[in-house]
Order: sequence, then structure tokens, then C-alpha cells
Amino acid sequence: MKSLAKNFLNGVLTVIPIVLVIYVIYKLFVFFDSILGNILRPHFPHYIPGIGLIATLIIITILGWLSTKLVTGTIIKLIDKLLAKIPLVKTIYSVIKDTVNSFLGDKKSFSKVVTFTFPGTAVKSIGFITSENLEQFYSPFENYCAVYIPQTFQVAGFTLLIPKEDLEIIEVKPEEAMKFILSGGMTSK
Repeated sequence: MKSLAKNFLNGVLTVIPIVLVIYVIYKLFVFFDSILGNILRPHFPHYIPGIGLIATLIIITILGWLSTKLVTGTIIKLIDKLLAKIPLVKTIYSVIKDTVNSFLGDKKSFSKVVTFTFPGTAVKSIGFITSENLEQFYSPFENYCAVYIPQTFQVAGFTLLIPKEDLEIIEVKPEEAMKFILSGGMTSK
């Protein structure tokens, strides 16, 4: 009986991660396929799943290419400036734009992994420097960094303002540090 229970538990530990990954990939595929797929579906007598995804990727690539050209790049910059001036929209737009740029842009915000010790303890935490120039935000913070501390098993975290001298930059790839933190320390290289 013990052997049967152990085999069942091993099966659960093997199957659940595989099923969850397949489910997440499936849901992402359905979401991205539906962006343009819902528009294209009525025009195709036999709709092939994935056409909407391919069309979405092609349009995004064309828009990226157009954004580097003189005329269309200027139009996109004007739209960008317009969105940055509309009340409420500018807040939402700037947060989304900065977040996307921090992961995919030229100046990635999660490129420096740091540790710091909580005051009065020997407890350390791992985080990511998101801004080293806080004096532009508020002048008394000129010797501080904004450090994002992700929470384990969720997409949430804290932004702490920590004195620069209390931070230790460590030579760990950001992806490895994020995997380590999000798994609760259960994953290593």
C-alpha cells in the first residue's frame, strides 16, 4: 500500500507541472490567436487555428519596422505624446510602457541583482534595482536605489527605497534570481 501511495505521489509530482505548462501555453495561444482571429474568422470558410496569432505577430513586426521610419515614426511619436498628456490615460499608459520597456527595452530595469540585509538582523533578501536615480523623484533620496523585491509563488512584490551603501550587487543572471525567488528558493541553477 505504501508503494502504491508513493507511486501515486510521484505521478502527481510528474504530471501537474507538465499539465500546467501545457494549459498556460494553450491559454496564451488562444488569447493571442483571438486578438485578430475574431476579426479574420468570418472571412475564412475554414478557419485554421493560429492564423490570428500569425497575423498579430506580422502586424506587430510591421508596426515595429514602421516606427523606425521617418514619417510613420513621427506619427507614432505624436500618438505617444498625445497619450502621455491625457489625464488618467497618461498614468495607465506610462506604467504599461515603462513596464514593457523594463523587460524588453534597451535599458532593462531588472538587469542588476542585489542582496541587502534587513536592519538589526542577519536576514538577507534578493531583489532587483529598478532605479538608481531617485533624486529626480524626490531630492532627499539621492543616495538611495529603488529595489523591487518579488514575492514567492505570485506576480507581486514590494518596492523598497534602500541606501546604496546597503546594497550588494551579486553576479547572478536576473532570470536565475527571479526563478529562485518565485519558487521560494526551491530552484537553483
